[in-house]
Parts: sequence; C-alpha cells; structure tokens
Amino acid sequence: MPARILIVEDEMLVAMDLECVLEELGHEPVGIVPDLETAEEYFDVPLDLALVDLNLRDGCTGPQIGERLGAKGVTVLFITANPGMLSGNVAGAIGVITKPTDEKIVKAAVNYALGRRSGADVSPPASMRLFA
Repeated sequence: MPARILIVEDEMLVAMDLECVLEELGHEPVGIVPDLETAEEYFDVPLDLALVDLNLRDGCTGPQIGERLGAKGVTVLFITANPGMLSGNVAGAIGVITKPTDEKIVKAAVNYALGRRSGADVSPPASMRLFA
C-alpha cells in the first residue's frame, strides 16, 4: 500500500524532484506546501510521512509545521541546507538529511522513515542524522 506523503518545500524545482522520487518508490505525494498557511490545509489530512524544509516562503516555519504534523501522528523527516538550526528534537520527527542531497539518499531516508513507522527492523542511511 503506498504511503501518503506531504512535501513541505518552497523551491518548486526541489519539490517537483522530491515528488518524482516518491512516485518512483510507489508512494502518493498528496501535496506541495510552500508555507505555514498552506500547510494548515493538511493538518487534518491522513498522512504517513512529511518531508519538511526549515526555511520556507514565510520564514523559518518548517519546525512549527513539523511539530504540528508530528502531533497528529505523522512521521516527519527534515530535508534542509541548515540542519544546525534544529537545536532540539521536534515531536514526531525521525531525523534530518542535509541539502543538497541526491535521489539515492532521499529514497534511503524515506524507506527508513516508513520502515520505522511500520515497526520494521531497518537501518538508517549513513547521511541521515537521527533524533532520539
């Protein structure tokens, strides 16, 4: 069964690349969110995973979006050029991968996040920083 995945990214080319990677993996990208206001439309939508950038069109609202989604039971994976801005753990967040990244790393991180969500015994990609 395909996972329902939200992309939280304001750079449209990056978001479209992520969307293609998710489709190649057989998952269902449910939307692309460039800011907090748009994200609010998805807070009550059933989701399995959210790929979340930190700095969006309206500033550094990614952590807030991740926290709200995590509180709803969504697994959150941050993808950002500024991983140092994540000082502590965000509820529901599994970890972070650093941009620029490539398709192989994104696929491995998504597979890990969804595997953990389903309780499978999976190993994280070496390039992913895990949260406790």
